[in-house]
Amino acid sequence: MDYLSVKEAGAKWGVTSRMVALYYVACKIEGMVNKDNLSLISKDTPKPADGKCKKTQ
Repeated sequence: MDYLSVKEAGAKWGVTSRMVALYYVACKIEGMVNKDNLSLISKDTPKPADGKCKKTQ
């Protein structure tokens, strides 16, 4: 299985690495592995919904 670093996942999702860390703390990221002092996210994990706003139609 291929993994991305927090920084690479942030670039892929268009958010900062801090926001990726906050997603992890809020248990919104599945498939994240902590190895030594490095957090790895599986490559196929989708970006979680941030919940900042709701779309209205």
